[in-house]
Amino acid sequence: MQAFDLHRMALDKVPVDFLGEVALRSLYTFVLVFLFLKITGRRGVRQMSLFEVLIILTLGSAAGDVAFYDDVPMLPVLVVFITLAGLYRLVMWAMAHSEKLEDLLEGKPVVIVEDGQLAWEKLRAENMTEFEFFMELRLNSIEHLGQVRLAIMETNGQVSLYYFDDEETKPGLSILPGKLLERFTTVPEENDYACTCCSAIDHLQAGERKLCPRCGHPEWSKACRAKRIT
Repeated sequence: MQAFDLHRMALDKVPVDFLGEVALRSLYTFVLVFLFLKITGRRGVRQMSLFEVLIILTLGSAAGDVAFYDDVPMLPVLVVFITLAGLYRLVMWAMAHSEKLEDLLEGKPVVIVEDGQLAWEKLRAENMTEFEFFMELRLNSIEHLGQVRLAIMETNGQVSLYYFDDEETKPGLSILPGKLLERFTTVPEENDYACTCCSAIDHLQAGERKLCPRCGHPEWSKACRAKRIT
């Protein structure tokens, strides 16, 4: 085999006129995917659940194979699409009649913030770091957790947010990036401080060193009281 053989790199063993067949196969799979999405009533084109991602990946594999490989027949791929469409409909019907199956395939919404307090153990159970979650909050113009009455991680990965009214905003852990957040093990002055690990709020005296009573973490930052900008 010759290295950098342009003909081999471009076409390998197929003739040039096979490119026309590739175009036809691509159009064929495009139509099949489009029909599948129409038939299944895709509600998650914007955001997909885990089960729906699995279906789309399976479809993509079948569509890619038939589009590019000359030895993959087209009719079996049609059967794959029909089977998956039927499976999708069947599973959607089964989930509508079984909450346990729905929880297994779709998962459950998880409360991550309640009354300005971060449920860090639930966040980690969802394989999401505080940095990722705080980024989601900052994208929604949130400066600190005391502005958030309720934050729910939905089954599609999005975060639903419910805010305190301005007059009800609590002191909370600032979620600004680390370089903008001062951390103390010995607090410099009397104030409300937020645990940098679990967001618990405590009133500390100047010079005080204290482990967080909620999680045992030694680092604190000044609790933020800013109102939310809408």
